[in-house]
Amino acid sequence: MSREEQRQAMRATRENLIAELEELYLRAFDRIGDQKLGEGAIARLTQLLLRSREAAITPLRQEIEAPLITSAPGTDDATATAGSPGASAP
Repeated sequence: MSREEQRQAMRATRENLIAELEELYLRAFDRIGDQKLGEGAIARLTQLLLRSREAAITPLRQEIEAPLITSAPGTDDATATAGSPGASAP
């Protein structure tokens, strides 16, 4: 599998995980609404669930949106570092 194919597979996997998590949280919110709890208890559960959802989904989204950093064709990291401004010559 090429590097590009691996990158696309990882992106698709993350997107599928996000969709599955969204469905899971939606069902959980529905269940909370169906319970015969007081408004305070529902509010606390909802707030906890919202925080949990945010913590679960945000890192997956950020990774999808992160820019892909590559080096210029024909250069390796040592060459790129040595030629950068402020790098000391051997």
